[in-house]
Amino acid sequence: MSSYYLSEDLARFGDMANANPKLFDLFMKWYSTTMEPGALDARTKKLIALAVSFAIQEPYCIDSYSSACADDGISPEEMAEAVNVAAAIRGGGTIAHWVQAGNTLARKS
Repeated sequence: MSSYYLSEDLARFGDMANANPKLFDLFMKWYSTTMEPGALDARTKKLIALAVSFAIQEPYCIDSYSSACADDGISPEEMAEAVNVAAAIRGGGTIAHWVQAGNTLARKS
């Protein structure tokens, strides 16, 4: 069975510009500026992007940033550690919402 998400579809990302060139251009300018080295270097930004890609479960970004990280010499161990940080934070956020359940249970007592 083939996948719904195909790596070769990454090359079609720019097709969205056909529907609204102005907004796509604004997004690309914002994205490009954000990813430029600043207070954080490009390597760190790539690791953050990879970790966020996993946290939001975005296959195209996972594909793209796995490749970008590898091209930048980031090791699989470093990538895995960044992904585990994202998973721990996401898991922690899930558990932290127990407070909401506690509030509901307290109102019912």
